[in-house]
Amino acid sequence: MMHLMWNASPDGIIAAASRIDPVFLDMPLRRSAALDAQLGVELLLKDETANPIRSFKGRGATNFAAGLSGAPALVCASAGNFGQGLAWAARGRGLALTVFASRGAVPAKIEAMRRLGADVRLSGEDYDSAKAKAAAYAAAEGLLYVEDGAHAAIADGAGTLAREMVGQAGAFDTLIVPLGNGALAAGTGCWAKYALPGVETVAVAAQGAPAMAESVRTGRAIETATADTIADGIAVRVPIPSAIPAVRAVIDDVVLVGDADIRVAMALIQETRGLVVEPAGAAGLAALIADPARWRGKRIAVPLCGGNV
Repeated sequence: MMHLMWNASPDGIIAAASRIDPVFLDMPLRRSAALDAQLGVELLLKDETANPIRSFKGRGATNFAAGLSGAPALVCASAGNFGQGLAWAARGRGLALTVFASRGAVPAKIEAMRRLGADVRLSGEDYDSAKAKAAAYAAAEGLLYVEDGAHAAIADGAGTLAREMVGQAGAFDTLIVPLGNGALAAGTGCWAKYALPGVETVAVAAQGAPAMAESVRTGRAIETATADTIADGIAVRVPIPSAIPAVRAVIDDVVLVGDADIRVAMALIQETRGLVVEPAGAAGLAALIADPARWRGKRIAVPLCGGNV
């Protein structure tokens, strides 16, 4: 599968803000005095669960779809959230969408994609197996394969999240974002570096799915045999080569978190703010829990990226 090189850009992010379906924009910024006290930081939580698909993925999907003209039917692979975002975008443009998901995908996410009109097909044992099936099907049928993490428009859409955070909260010391296929890290990191010179940008991957983290660290695509984590949204086994330089250009550090810390993060955000956040969406907060001394005393921006448990 050929991947064209791409990068998120400030101009692309500004343009995306006028192209994204407004239901995905201007999500609320949450604060918690209890969390601040417990972690010793000033925490800025961007609540991306407060939209119709309970995920930030609608930003990139609708921005990408806004650039289509005369497109055939669409095909993608998804653990669930990107598929919902693209299904929302396709439905609004009268396009058919086929989504390939693994046989182990979260049932609630599968049903949510179907409710939005997607033809969901279960294939393969994990997300990357489903991706291979999706690409092959699109090629055989002459349809447009949309790969999350392989297009500047998707990353630019995700970058609007960071643009809003800066507008809502002003300057912060550190941005901590989950690292899956790379679109979120590339987009939000791009805007943070543009708007806040000197900001520290950190991406968080799961210990059981370190492929993208190792790829970003080394600058070359490193596949792993398995991706074993409760955080299905960042369970990447086969990195997208073009996403690696896009992330490396704007991310200062990559850290790994275990499932135990992810579970603690999910419980803490529910206890302190009453928010249900899925494992991948809580990865940024899990990094704070895993190494509190590193962040103490800082003003830290963390997107809560999804709430489809």
